[in-house]
Amino acid sequence: MNERQKVLYADPKTDAEREAVADACVRGLKIEIPALLDGMDNATEKIWSAWPDRLYVVDKQGRIAFKSPPGPYGFSPARMEAALRDVL
Repeated sequence: MNERQKVLYADPKTDAEREAVADACVRGLKIEIPALLDGMDNATEKIWSAWPDRLYVVDKQGRIAFKSPPGPYGFSPARMEAALRDVL
């Protein structure tokens, strides 16, 4: 699908290259929520096990209250809603 849509990028080698790819994705997908960029060491991805996509709810103490199975097929809006209710 990426080839058909001509959405192909070389693996970034620098922070600037990674930022350019992320910017193109945010613009191309019309993402309107804040997007944060992991460093070249992927430290955040490693800590959060964020690949493939996952959904998290973090409680007021900064603890993970909910972590979805890998998405998008593991996503359960009802389970996430319940977790959000629990922390609010």
